[in-house]
Amino acid sequence: MHRRTLLTAAAAAPFLSRPSLAQPASARVLKYVPQSDLTIIDPVMTTAYITRTHGLMIWDQLYGLDAELRPQPQMVEGHTVEDDGRRWTFRLREDLVFHDGEPVRGRDCVASIRRWAQRDSLGQALMARLDEMSAPDDRSFVIRLKRPYGAMLETLAKVGPSALFVMPERIAATEATRPITEIVGSGPFRWKSDERVVGARVVYEKFGGYRPREGGASSWAAGPKRVHFDRVEWHVMPDPGTATSALTNGEVDWWENPTNDLLPILERNRNIATQLATPLGTMGTGIFNHLHPPFDKPAVRRVVMEAMSQEDCMIAAAGTDPALRRTGIGFFTPGTPMASDAGLEPLTKRRDMETLKKALAEAGYKGERVILMIPTDQAVLAAIGEVCLDTLRRLGMNVEPAVSDWGTLVQRRASKAPPEQGGWNMFNTTWAGLDMINPVVQQVLRANGERAFFGWPTIPRLDELREAWLDAPDVAAQQRICAEIQKVAVQEVPYVPTGQYLYKTAYRRSVTDVPNGLFVFWDIRRA
Repeated sequence: MHRRTLLTAAAAAPFLSRPSLAQPASARVLKYVPQSDLTIIDPVMTTAYITRTHGLMIWDQLYGLDAELRPQPQMVEGHTVEDDGRRWTFRLREDLVFHDGEPVRGRDCVASIRRWAQRDSLGQALMARLDEMSAPDDRSFVIRLKRPYGAMLETLAKVGPSALFVMPERIAATEATRPITEIVGSGPFRWKSDERVVGARVVYEKFGGYRPREGGASSWAAGPKRVHFDRVEWHVMPDPGTATSALTNGEVDWWENPTNDLLPILERNRNIATQLATPLGTMGTGIFNHLHPPFDKPAVRRVVMEAMSQEDCMIAAAGTDPALRRTGIGFFTPGTPMASDAGLEPLTKRRDMETLKKALAEAGYKGERVILMIPTDQAVLAAIGEVCLDTLRRLGMNVEPAVSDWGTLVQRRASKAPPEQGGWNMFNTTWAGLDMINPVVQQVLRANGERAFFGWPTIPRLDELREAWLDAPDVAAQQRICAEIQKVAVQEVPYVPTGQYLYKTAYRRSVTDVPNGLFVFWDIRRA
């Protein structure tokens, strides 16, 4: 057998672990409690974070975003820019292979970008400027633009859901409206579909053919992705008490998102460590369905926004420790360059519910039933959902809570049917602060109707301003545009900002180098 044939066969074969005489098999397995069950496996089909975390294990990215929010080459070896910024040529690293042993080629990258871009805000911005995208050979691809696009590398490094992952061309050729049925990755782990138990367990194994980047330090999604476990098991535990017991007893190694009220119990255990999950915190949002009454009316949405207490929402989410919550915030992550207090007076002024009840009737609310979706298996979203439910009822709205697990909610929110036919009117969700720092990475500020986030707002002025932000010459100009975006958003209300909170992740001290900023499974190792 020739050497090249041998290498290809080795890459295609299932990963063969090399048992260490010094460690039992259990030491090479990482057991993790995710935020929820994995119900959608195609990362293009949803913005659910659980699917993004799943995607980061299976697929690699062209560029990786580091902790300083800088795109770093990942699958790409390097790039050149010509023709006054209108021609970008990218060259792939050598010996990149998919899990089936096939090499990663330029045409795989082109197909993956095209499919992803149909559903992502940054992808749509790139496509609006695209002249042609091609793969002249196996190790390169070229993007030719009609006009320069300053956010090119940030686009290719998109990690906030939907993240841009590289799939084989035959899979990426699937219509973006149809889920993929075959999972063949380009990243450090294989998905073990044969071991999946819906509602209980998801399993991944190390891919022996994966080649990490050489040199540099691992930082968020950038740098070498060095895997130290042969196997990662996700154990789904919707009940926080069950997860607390499992972590305390050493039955699992890492719990993604313990509720803040349980942290004192966990932190008293000398075998457990905690750390902030992300320095940019988590942003709360109340999502309206703009297609159906009553939230098809901007005036009705404004009344709900003015009635919603960020303080109540964030106490429900994060507890009473003021260091773990921020209120009086707008549409961009506090502490980042685009954040400001422009136009926020309707969110921050004193609420008078009797006055707001009258304003609701004047806004055109006619007593329509409001279906508010609330997930039971995510404690934070359940708590914020209860605050939202109480607020809508105090306003005099006819609210019916639709209680389900998060996976069911994620599936239902894709329905555009009228609420009485299985659709919905409103739900609450949260976003990593990283994914709310500007108007193009932020999914919920997209307001281009059918191509917008679930809820499908149509607010042309927001889209005009987003395009202007992409073409702005400097940060100062971008900040002025974001101030205007926020003023428009306060009037048109694509969604309700419900505050920002910080939370911690918890893990056994028997593991070390637990990543922060993103939930990823490289670097982490047994202590």
